[in-house]
Amino acid sequence: MSDGKQSKLSISQIALRGALIAVIITIPSIITFVLIWIILDNLIYAAILGAIVHFIAMGFSLKISKKILVKK
Repeated sequence: MSDGKQSKLSISQIALRGALIAVIITIPSIITFVLIWIILDNLIYAAILGAIVHFIAMGFSLKISKKILVKK
């Protein structure tokens, strides 16, 4: 089932890489939220645009996680 060449990731490596993916996903949405809130001074628009950016980033998270979580 599994190749002898690939070894498993340790729990600390999984946690570190998972935290990195979480940062990559959340930072753009937080920055978008804050900038739109400061520029437009409208909390509703900022929340909507921040959520849109967050869901777009979540769409890319599968590709990011496949590249980061695979041990070579």
